[in-house]
Amino acid sequence: MPGTRKLGRPTDHRKSMLRGMVTYLFENGQIETTVTRAKEVRAIAEKMITLAKENNLSNKRAALSYITKEAVVKKLFDEIAPKYADVNGGYTRITKTGPRRGDAAEMCIIELIEK
Repeated sequence: MPGTRKLGRPTDHRKSMLRGMVTYLFENGQIETTVTRAKEVRAIAEKMITLAKENNLSNKRAALSYITKEAVVKKLFDEIAPKYADVNGGYTRITKTGPRRGDAAEMCIIELIEK
């Protein structure tokens, strides 16, 4: 079930971290992170893209309440969501890259799939 991983952080820090990661994912198209964080980011990012498919004021305000940059929300509604207009889910891909050198945490790249 998405949203149940605590990621070793207090609630407000975890929410802030995930908001930043989702914003960065939409801004740059891909990020490198640990597998558990990527799975949480995927769930949120896919909900945001589904929300942005219907371009209305209510949905823009809902996206603005979560995504931290207005320019990224504009990009989400104008560029990202129209690419996936005929697709129901599966907007992101998680590719494992191997263990991190310092603590051997399993790393991966999460990216938006090009349609």
